Amino acid sequence: MHIVLRWGIFPNLLLFKKINKNKNRIRTDRACLGALASLTTYWLVTRPRPIQPPCDLQAQSISGDQSCRRSALLKDDNLLEFYYEDAKTVYDMFQRGLRIAGNGPCLGFRKPGEPYQWISYTEVAERAQVLGSGLLAKGCKPNPQQYVGIFAQNRPEWVITEMACYTFSMALVPLYDTLGLEAMVHILNLAEISMVICDKEDKAESLLKIKEKGVTTTLSCLVLFNPFSAALLERGRKCGVEILQWSCWIFNLCLYWLQPPKPQDLAVVCFTSGTTGKPKGAMITHGNIASNTSSVIKILEVSSESFVLPVCLLSFLSCPPSAFDVSMFCHGARVGFYQGDISLLMDDIKTLKPTFFPVVPRLLNRIYDKVSATRQRVILHYAVRRKQAELSSGVVRNNSLWDRLIFNKIQASLGGNLRFILTASAPISPTVLSFLRATLGCLIFEGYGQTECTAGCTFSMPGDWSAGHVGAPLPCAMVKLTDIPDMNYYAKNGEGEICIRGHSVFRGYLKDEERTGEALDADGWLHTGDVGQWLPNGTLRIVDRKKHIFKLSQGEYIAPEKIENVYTRCVPVLQVFVHGDSLQSYLIGVVVPDPEVFVNWAKERGVVGSYEELCQNPDVKKAVLEDMTAVAKEAGLKSFEQVKDLYLHPEMFSVSNGLLTPTLKSKRVDLRRVFSEQIAQMYSKSSI
Repeated sequence: MHIVLRWGIFPNLLLFKKINKNKNRIRTDRACLGALASLTTYWLVTRPRPIQPPCDLQAQSISGDQSCRRSALLKDDNLLEFYYEDAKTVYDMFQRGLRIAGNGPCLGFRKPGEPYQWISYTEVAERAQVLGSGLLAKGCKPNPQQYVGIFAQNRPEWVITEMACYTFSMALVPLYDTLGLEAMVHILNLAEISMVICDKEDKAESLLKIKEKGVTTTLSCLVLFNPFSAALLERGRKCGVEILQWSCWIFNLCLYWLQPPKPQDLAVVCFTSGTTGKPKGAMITHGNIASNTSSVIKILEVSSESFVLPVCLLSFLSCPPSAFDVSMFCHGARVGFYQGDISLLMDDIKTLKPTFFPVVPRLLNRIYDKVSATRQRVILHYAVRRKQAELSSGVVRNNSLWDRLIFNKIQASLGGNLRFILTASAPISPTVLSFLRATLGCLIFEGYGQTECTAGCTFSMPGDWSAGHVGAPLPCAMVKLTDIPDMNYYAKNGEGEICIRGHSVFRGYLKDEERTGEALDADGWLHTGDVGQWLPNGTLRIVDRKKHIFKLSQGEYIAPEKIENVYTRCVPVLQVFVHGDSLQSYLIGVVVPDPEVFVNWAKERGVVGSYEELCQNPDVKKAVLEDMTAVAKEAGLKSFEQVKDLYLHPEMFSVSNGLLTPTLKSKRVDLRRVFSEQIAQMYSKSSI
């Protein structure tokens, strides 16, 4: 009985334990399934999604014939003129932003060490009307043939002056320090400018100097942003030029009735300092600017939140507002300005935290050099490859594991909010572009164009993060290639000189029919002087330059800008000027080493010294030349396209020293003049 009792009890206990164990397992399994479901749901919600491109990325442009193409975003051959029916001029676009933003921030500025201060859209519109009324009170006429000069750095008053002119249908003529006195006289007389608005006293003094020489008779009034001395006022009085203070003047005037412009009216005359001859005044209409801006908006409409506030753009380039600036105004966004000192630009970026950032390739190259110089290169490049793998599938983000671990400091150095970067004005290395798209985690677009087509004619397509091209034609323009027999480029092969026709192409050069005829042919095609190549996906690659080609003594054609773009990929090279002579058989170069890496680069090769000392060291020069030769061979440059001797120069080419144009292109004539002695010395050596 006892045994039976024990035997009868324990099986029940074992069964009870087994049931409880199964229940616990079921609970555990359910918990795991629940956790897995939660993780799956989280991943589905937060997983990286590729940007949906607005067209087939394998066919980004549509062919009209073998060499002429238009944007695939267009339904037919009718090019885009306006995106919004209520925004057909720059004035209209700003008014649209005013309706959206009202008293919201528009133009930002800051003093050293202080936060940004903002002028509202309402204030900008009011000040523009008051300033424009003042211009009329001083004798300016409210029509597109009235040219008002502006001689100032990029700052809020620049935009207010521009809007003041547009409010009363007047045209703006920007002036630059780098033009020089002779060119300034040419512009003042050609445009018959009586009124110039300046920022600082030294610029007013340079204009008075011209007036005192009696070489210009039209100049009669200067308005200064900054305070000025009584001596300047007296100097102006003596030569018949009235000088007014901006802040005192614009708040004590009667208002005139608004007289806004029409799309066909002239908006701005951009004088290109150019590389040779007198500056040419490219006449840009409101319709030109509106169509160019509309095309940028059309391309970016793929992202519906692109222009939702708060959007902020950093403006620091020394040129009139671009399509991106006007796009900002059109949508009521903010535009912040740098302090005027390029050395403080990074501090301005950190403070402003921009979402849009138009930038020249040179700055991107410097960022690339700094980032890639880290000691943890193996980890960095592994992380870059992982991000580039996402890029290849169309994913662009800044919240991946690699962003948190590796790239967050890089992104924070540019404010941490960047969503769009536009680079143009010069080619950028595909290596640099792909690297920065990965590390910065934002959309980086590359564009191509020139002043004569209102800045842009091609633009990268959202979703296409490949490099080595400048995108497809903008919806406002058609692009074709024409034969250049001397350089062996033929349109039938998809190569040739880039020509542009459309709503963004300029009206011509001011009072210069001869050079207008050289740029615009009878069918309205703008001949750029650049050489392009169509890629299979309908994008354009810039491969050469027609305007600056020359022959060496053996008859080989040389395109120096193409060669210079290769050499700037060398680690120690910041800037380079390649020179050749039809009486010589080889090329020579002037190289400005990168001051941030040059000393350490030389030290790694066993040479120690200051930056200036290293520039004079023959062993260092030899090492730099060897590095340049290796890069040239890797890039496929032929032997006659490689420099055989060079001079290391310790000072950067810049706008201020007259060796770069305001758009940061090399002024080749001035470079040849400045370095004529060094060029002669290099060629005086025995033939290489």
